[in-house]
Amino acid sequence: MYTFELRCVAYLKQDIKFDESFDYLSKFINYSICQKKEYLQKHNKNIFNNYCFGSFMPIQKDKLYKKGNTYNFTIRTIDEKFALALVNLLKENINNSFLQIVQIEINNVKESFINELYSVTPVIMSLKKENTSTHQLFWTLDKSGDIIELQNQLQENLLKKYEEFFGEKLEVNQNFIQLLEIKNEKPQSIYFTTTKNEIQKRVRLFGNKFRIVPNEDEISQKLAFLALGVGLGEKNSYGGGFLIWK
Repeated sequence: MYTFELRCVAYLKQDIKFDESFDYLSKFINYSICQKKEYLQKHNKNIFNNYCFGSFMPIQKDKLYKKGNTYNFTIRTIDEKFALALVNLLKENINNSFLQIVQIEINNVKESFINELYSVTPVIMSLKKENTSTHQLFWTLDKSGDIIELQNQLQENLLKKYEEFFGEKLEVNQNFIQLLEIKNEKPQSIYFTTTKNEIQKRVRLFGNKFRIVPNEDEISQKLAFLALGVGLGEKNSYGGGFLIWK
């Protein structure tokens, strides 16, 4: 298995606040992807996107990314064909009001042993609804606190992503997570805006920052590496679950 990493340099045409940066990046990437019919059709289906992205770097102390400056961000995917197409699609998106890609470097990351995973962006995991009329809640220590439930949901999500992309099931004997450490005292947030009936609504997703030590067996290591390429948890196309490793 390989992960394909696109290291992008973006020139900002407008100031972007930190808490709005995921929304602008998500919309920029999504619009670029949908310019190709093949990916537009996939986008309209209820299937995994198989990519994830990190926020602008370097992080600004005043939490404001400045107009006229360049910032780096990274996109990862396990789909080589998609990665190669995305290079051109991102570069061709020149009419965006907020940013433009000026440079992309693509790297192939071969599957290797992973000692630890660290979430750079919040890992988001939905709680199961008791009925359809309630608002969607996300896993936090306050709302759930069940670490085993969280670990099982994270693994189930990765197994589904693996099966959908590779067309085969993995036979697991244990959870891929040996140790999970929550690094934040309060839930972390990702914001995005959506428009329905010409009414714009701001949505807040709640997540957490984790340090994860995966188990050493082959399947656990495969799932840990997969998480680097597709993101851990849900809402990866909104910026959730982007990881680094050692």
